[in-house]
Amino acid sequence: MHRHRRHLLSVLLVAVSLPLAAAGYRVPAAGDDGWPVADARDEHLDTALLAALEARIADGSYKNVTSILLARDGKLVYEAYFNGGDADRLNDVRSASKSVTALLVGAAIDRGLIPGVQARVYGYFPDKQPVQHPDARKQAITLEDLLTMSSLWECNDDNEFSSGNEERMYVTEDWLQFALDLPIKGFAPWMPRPQDSPHGRAFSYCTAGAFVAGAVVERAARMPLARFAAEALERPLGIAHAQWNASPLGVGMGGGGTRYRSRDLAKLGQLALDEGRWHGRQVISAAWIRAMLTVRAQARDDADYGYLWWAPRRPITGTDEAVWAMSGNGGNYVFVVPSRRLVAVITSTAYNQRYAHPQSQEIFREYLLKAARPR
Repeated sequence: MHRHRRHLLSVLLVAVSLPLAAAGYRVPAAGDDGWPVADARDEHLDTALLAALEARIADGSYKNVTSILLARDGKLVYEAYFNGGDADRLNDVRSASKSVTALLVGAAIDRGLIPGVQARVYGYFPDKQPVQHPDARKQAITLEDLLTMSSLWECNDDNEFSSGNEERMYVTEDWLQFALDLPIKGFAPWMPRPQDSPHGRAFSYCTAGAFVAGAVVERAARMPLARFAAEALERPLGIAHAQWNASPLGVGMGGGGTRYRSRDLAKLGQLALDEGRWHGRQVISAAWIRAMLTVRAQARDDADYGYLWWAPRRPITGTDEAVWAMSGNGGNYVFVVPSRRLVAVITSTAYNQRYAHPQSQEIFREYLLKAARPR
C-alpha cells in the first residue's frame, strides 16, 4: 500500500513538473510600449539556465527579487516577475537613478543648456552664496567632478563620519545648501590623492554630488528635473509612467529613489547600448553616450566608474568583456554588455541587506550572462 502511494506520488510529481518545465519559458508579451519581442531560443539563449534561476528564486535561495528581464539585439526575449513584482510596478531603484541623471546631463549639453562637463558648478547657484568653508578649490569644482564622484568635497557615503554622508543631508531642509557648504576634504597618509590615483581622480561615493548635478540641470533647463526628464528622455522612449523624488525645498532628487517599470529600465539600458538611439531616433547624442561610458575613475578593486555609470570588472562579471551598469541599493541593476548586444534588468527589494548586491551580481554572472552566450 505504501509502495503504491509512493509510486502514485512520484507519477503526480512528474505530471506536475512537466507543465511547469514547459511553462518555465514564455516569450514576453507584445505590448504598445515599443518593445519588439522574440523567442529567447531563436536568439541563442539557454532557457534551461533561466529555468534553473527561476527555481532558485522559488525555493528562496535568492531572496526579494521582483523582476528579471533580458533584451538581445534590441528585442525583449525574457521577462519574469517574482515576489509581488509585475509589469506595471514602479520599482524604486535607489541609486540607479544616478545613471539617469547622467543621461539628463547629456541631454542638457546636447541642447546647449550647459556648455559642457567643465562647467563650474557654483556658478549655477549665485543665490546660495556666500557658502560656508569658502575656498577657491570649491569654486573650481566642475560638473565632471560630480559625474565621476571625484570632487574635493569632504563627502563619502561609505563613511558614517563624513561631513557629506547622505544621511546627514536627508535630515536638513536645504539639501543644496548642505552640499555647497561642504568643506574641502583632507587626504590622510593612507588615502590616495588625486594625482596618485588611476585616471588622476580620487573616487569617493557621494550622493550629494549627484543631487547637485541634477540641480545644475534644473537651473540650466529652468524647469523641474522630473519635467525635463519627461520631455528629454522618457517621452521619446515611450515611458509613460515614472516617479521622481524632490528635496524638502522642491529640488529634483537626481541622486536616488526614481521609480520605473522594469521594461522601461530595460529601455534605458538599450539606449546606452545603441549609443543614444531608440527606434532609429537619436534621443541622446552618441558623443555623450560614448563619453558617459568611458572609464574615468577607479571606484573599487572590482569596479571602475564613468559618468555616474559603473564598469564592473571580472570579479563581479566573470568576464573581461566590457560591462556597464546602473546600480542601486537593494540589488537593483541594469547591465549593458555591448559585445553580446545584451541588456539585463534585475529589480529587488533587498534594501540595506548585505546579500543584496552579491546576490544580484551572482544572478547576472552565473545565469544571465551564461545564458546569453556569445555568438
